[in-house]
Amino acid sequence: MTRLIVHVDMDAFYASIEVRDRPELAENPVAVIATARKGAVMTANYVARAFGVRSAMPVHFAVARCPDLVLIPQRMDVYRAVSAQIHGVFARYTDVVEPLALDEAYLDVTAEGRTLADAEETAHSIKADILAETGLTASAGVSVNKFLAKLASGMHKPAGLTVIRPGEVDALLAALPVEDFYGVGPVIAGKLHAHGIRTGAELRARPLPDLQAILGAGKFAPRLHGLARGVDDRPVEAHREAQSIGVERTFDTDLTTREALLAELPGVTAEVAARLGTRGYTGRTVVLKLRYEDWTPVTRRKTVDRRLSQAHELETLAAELLTPDLLAGRGVRLLGVSVINLTKRDGGRAAIG
Repeated sequence: MTRLIVHVDMDAFYASIEVRDRPELAENPVAVIATARKGAVMTANYVARAFGVRSAMPVHFAVARCPDLVLIPQRMDVYRAVSAQIHGVFARYTDVVEPLALDEAYLDVTAEGRTLADAEETAHSIKADILAETGLTASAGVSVNKFLAKLASGMHKPAGLTVIRPGEVDALLAALPVEDFYGVGPVIAGKLHAHGIRTGAELRARPLPDLQAILGAGKFAPRLHGLARGVDDRPVEAHREAQSIGVERTFDTDLTTREALLAELPGVTAEVAARLGTRGYTGRTVVLKLRYEDWTPVTRRKTVDRRLSQAHELETLAAELLTPDLLAGRGVRLLGVSVINLTKRDGGRAAIG
């Protein structure tokens, strides 16, 4: 049976909620931030994006690019409530829903006798229900696996609906930049570029042993070899137990001071707390991750005796882990905070961590 996957991604979710609740801002560039004029942009509406404002951009850079930018402190309690409404819509159409964040999920709508056209109609209905019940737009992608469905949902934002059919896959992936393949970040993209691989066609032309020589003998080279051909066997995991829940931010410009990194923590930990809440977890261990300018990583962790779920708790612990010796004159390209030793709020243990 052909798998039928829908990927739904809300459009500029936090910023769209703020504009919905303050209609006078509809034509203004808007960015949601963690705290007033500090840290990084959590998300920006499409008006602001036209000026080059992007998620994870330091606020002072965003304001420099868009002097009229309206900065709004985050309201995570509101975003979580709207997310619950959206996930309630998903539940009407399938029991097989894999949440990725407050505003994003995979849905498996496979059933005997159903076709891509049926899945497309389901996606239309989901988008219409979300708009009617929340006043917000979503983009959706429909295809035969998770990779293609997520790729499709990003092709015609905002408010788009795109179907990638099997007969369209080869030509689409041939022209796709390697950075747009699932799991390919800056480091892997750099390795591929160094070997003359910049598109899906060039990726597909390399036999698996070549990719393993470039990327190592782990699982990623075979996975990427398959993705270049449109193959992705990952199921939608409705009841997957998380081992960790976290957020990472990559900076356009390396941060060189502890103060600059501390200013980023409120936005990062607010998103981690939101993801914990959406998925129903608490945790006992906070992990801080830095990646230096040469992409060398370092991690620090701290375990406490209480259950953690609130942004201010995570921020406090992460700040304690962010000791001055971690910088020692080095630039930091990436900051991440995650929570492990997870437990479901109903008491069930999720992972040792």
